[in-house]
Amino acid sequence: MKNQNKSVYPADTLGMDSDEMRRLGYQMVDMVVDRLQAKHELPALKCQDRQILEQQLGGSVPELPMDPQASLKLLAEVALSNQQNGDHPRYFARVAGPSSYAAVLGEWMGTGFNAVAISWGGGSGPTTIELIVLNWLCQLLGLPEGSEGVLLSGGSMANTTAFSVARSQRGMGRVYFTDQAHSSLPRSLKELGFGEDYLRLIPSDDSLKMSVDALRAAIEEDIASDYHPMMVIATAGTTNTGTVDPLNAIADLCEKYNLWFHVDGAYGAPAAITKQGKTYLDGITRADSLVLDPHKWFFQPYDVGCLLVRHPGALQACFDMNPEYLKDVQAQGEDVDMRNRSLELTRRARGLKLWMSLRTYGAAKFRHGIEQGIRLAEYAEYYLRQHPTCWEVVSPAQIGIVCFALRNVGEGEHERRAKRITDSGFACVSSTQLKHRSVLRLCILNPLTTEWDIRETLDRLAAEDLNTEYSD
Repeated sequence: MKNQNKSVYPADTLGMDSDEMRRLGYQMVDMVVDRLQAKHELPALKCQDRQILEQQLGGSVPELPMDPQASLKLLAEVALSNQQNGDHPRYFARVAGPSSYAAVLGEWMGTGFNAVAISWGGGSGPTTIELIVLNWLCQLLGLPEGSEGVLLSGGSMANTTAFSVARSQRGMGRVYFTDQAHSSLPRSLKELGFGEDYLRLIPSDDSLKMSVDALRAAIEEDIASDYHPMMVIATAGTTNTGTVDPLNAIADLCEKYNLWFHVDGAYGAPAAITKQGKTYLDGITRADSLVLDPHKWFFQPYDVGCLLVRHPGALQACFDMNPEYLKDVQAQGEDVDMRNRSLELTRRARGLKLWMSLRTYGAAKFRHGIEQGIRLAEYAEYYLRQHPTCWEVVSPAQIGIVCFALRNVGEGEHERRAKRITDSGFACVSSTQLKHRSVLRLCILNPLTTEWDIRETLDRLAAEDLNTEYSD
């Protein structure tokens, strides 16, 4: 006999009917695809004043329902149009995030199913996906069998997590890194209790790489002074120039003196899946811990960073936490509770988008996309060298980045021209400092970028005046 008192539940927690849910979902998909089709016609970056944005988007707390279709439109046309478009073919500033649509689908599925990867009992499916993705990344990069990992919000949190693991394995001690290391690294170390006395800055050489001789001297000096050398941080693709530190030589020193070898490859590590990138990144597989950001050169939407560690069990030894209120969902046997691999307890299922995109496109497509970025940076260097009276190549093309300078210009001119072309909407270019010298910089990650995009951007940067706003 049927239960006459069986409840009927609406599809939406707060009562929206299913027809309206579908209608809004289809509207959202159309908006996203329309934007992706037209992204090359949009400004590479658009930034509006806070007061203007708050007038359009804010107001009093909505006590009664408002039109959700109008709200989606407002999100698309105001909030989401005022940001960097990291998937624009001429977004060359900082490090872009040219995400792929299959990855977006994976992200939407995870959000729509309210997926979590906290515990095995509470999310065995999403956890399995994350473990598979981590294993795929280890295979693609050539890391030793048994390497483990965890997906985090980005490079900053992945590096912080790695430093925690290193400290748990080797204890507090001196940490060595260069003046070209990412600025978030010393911040993370300080927040973990590594005071100034623990941080040892190693000067970079003329090629902006870590000086192995200076590193060796610093380690031996610290040993002689009864300090405890603990970890060396090498960079595989610096943000400024794409430079890769001499990984094998550093690994040799770490093995000799029993130091933890950490590689920050947030930007550059994915290049190791290509033939040319393997040459640049030779020695990366010797790292005790390695960080990379799939939301950069693996074409994922924000956010997803990755930490890989080649010592099985090291992550859990550092972060293991099993309170009584999680006993019912605690992993058994070979199962894994991802909460025990970082400081995050509640954590989204970040592996779904990478799993979806790797299955949809195949690793070969990723490899080709990375190779395109490397090739286009080399083309940009070639084009700059064809105009020696105008341009000087300051740092040659290295895994997608090239730095250059205008000849015979005054102080602040590079910054002015980068701002001018960015404000025009045509392209987004950044300036930076290399050994206190001002330079312009192109970071080319988007497989949709063309040689025309490179030439036109450089020509506009070289022009005295940019008379017209960009219009396609």
